[in-house]
Amino acid sequence: MPKILIIDDEQSIRDTLKEILEYEKYEIKEAKNGAEGLEMLKKEQFDVVLCDIKMPKMDGMEVRDKVMEEGLDVPFIMISAHGTIETAVDATKKGAFDFIQKPPDLNRLLISVRNAMDRSDLVQETKTLKRKISKTFDIVGESRAISEVKETIEKVAPTEARVLITGENGTGKELVARWLHELSTRQKNPMVEVNCAAIPSELIESELFGHEKGSFTSAVKQRIGKFEQANNGTLFLDEIGDMSLSAQAKVLRALQENKITRVGGDKEIKVNVRVIAATNKDLKKAIEENKFREDLYHRLSVILIKVPPLRERKDDIPLLVERFLNDIANEYGTKPKSINKEAIELLQKHEWTGNIRELRNVVERLVIMSGETINEKDVQRNTDIG
Repeated sequence: MPKILIIDDEQSIRDTLKEILEYEKYEIKEAKNGAEGLEMLKKEQFDVVLCDIKMPKMDGMEVRDKVMEEGLDVPFIMISAHGTIETAVDATKKGAFDFIQKPPDLNRLLISVRNAMDRSDLVQETKTLKRKISKTFDIVGESRAISEVKETIEKVAPTEARVLITGENGTGKELVARWLHELSTRQKNPMVEVNCAAIPSELIESELFGHEKGSFTSAVKQRIGKFEQANNGTLFLDEIGDMSLSAQAKVLRALQENKITRVGGDKEIKVNVRVIAATNKDLKKAIEENKFREDLYHRLSVILIKVPPLRERKDDIPLLVERFLNDIANEYGTKPKSINKEAIELLQKHEWTGNIRELRNVVERLVIMSGETINEKDVQRNTDIG
């Protein structure tokens, strides 16, 4: 049941508000002054606070300020018999969710409370989502190889330098790109991802630069490309080694001039993007075979980050398995399973040609097929390991 705190020095107002809100199935707590209300807010969690502005000793705005200083996040609806536009504006400027005059209009009050509840729910959902995202995108490992990658990310992320990430499939190149964006000055702006290997060569230019209506048969309306979508943010070009030479030429021009032109258009559009690219291919070999432009390679590889394969960081396998066991349990809504030392040692002997992606799949299979504790026999029985 949603919980509301009423802070007001007038007993009659508290009684009226309590009667109205309890009828609407809210749990109500009362405080007869600001100091008492502040103490209650420190000890209990409330969804909304209804707070009088004019009170002796500590007024409503002081209570709101103290709550903010304490780092408590709860919407305040300020109420006052001395309401003016200036008072309302001042209250909202100082962080109040809404302002209501006494005596409160019933419908106005209930609408404001419901909106404040929605806002409170949204804030909580956002915090939960951010925690999940940061956990999901965490780079797990303490080996020397992965520590060097983390150190490079921390140095490079705050700069505007372009980065080329190399490594085998399944090593976590996208994860590195995500952290480069999250630790950059562009983190509040979008990170737009393009999988160059998944888009047919005849469509890649439209995908990257957009197109004008009628520029080709299926172009029934104007389309904004990934460069424009990533404006002021980060553009992640995954598997760039699979990009056609004609698209490479246009990408090079965009990087040189910070301008793009939509397919079928003649207007130059300014763009401000930081490009991070990734590939599992040997681009130097591709240059020798005339499959990749050397000038584009040098534009993209201001900083090179090589993500090590799992076989070069086997000391990280226990940590990775522990993370996957917890993540899978959260996904399934079950208690995390444990794994014994012998099973871990068996996993560490495997070569992991599919890298972290393969390990994650194996752990999920073991969670499904094993008992509460995964042992070496489970590994041998349910995988081709050992």
